[in-house]
Amino acid sequence: MTASCPVIVMAKAPVAGFAKTRLIPALGTAGAAQLAERLLCHAVGEATAAQIGPVDLCCTPDATHPTFERLAKQHAVTLSVQGDGDLGARMNRALQRALAVHTRALLIGADIPGLASAVLRSARDALDAHDAVFVPALDGGYALVGLRAAAPGLFDDMVWSTPQVMDQTRERLARLGMRHAELPPLADIDQPTDLDQLPPSWLASRR
Repeated sequence: MTASCPVIVMAKAPVAGFAKTRLIPALGTAGAAQLAERLLCHAVGEATAAQIGPVDLCCTPDATHPTFERLAKQHAVTLSVQGDGDLGARMNRALQRALAVHTRALLIGADIPGLASAVLRSARDALDAHDAVFVPALDGGYALVGLRAAAPGLFDDMVWSTPQVMDQTRERLARLGMRHAELPPLADIDQPTDLDQLPPSWLASRR
């Protein structure tokens, strides 16, 4: 039997002016927050549908937003708080927490509609023969990271949200002697130009 593999979903509260701010020029402040909520609900739904392990919705700035609480009840997911530090520190902390209990773990963003349950299962399976697994993002970052053990230095002092993130991560993996797998790249929804990757029905709020 394949070992349980928790899925950590990193999420910002879908608050106007806080979530998906780079989409505000296209969607407006409220529209960007509404899309953030739609993406978040989709991510949690796919993570639970994968049925590969418990789902941890790792929240910022805290776990009290009504959407977080509703998703916790609807999907029986655990709520946690990302805490302080840059994205790398928060990711590392969440993964270390999961890997203290499990032999593998996946961490995903909440803004990648292509991260379907089948992709998550494939990522889990890739960890059978690799130390790490990634789903690169089309913008040069990555949409998913999975590990079998904590990887000191993998996330430290990274300049996030730049086109070099995945390339720099590959260099770090090589230095650490980690065998990694990469699944086909996917689009994340960060910029107005990324909105073309969404189903038209998701953009009802577009102004």
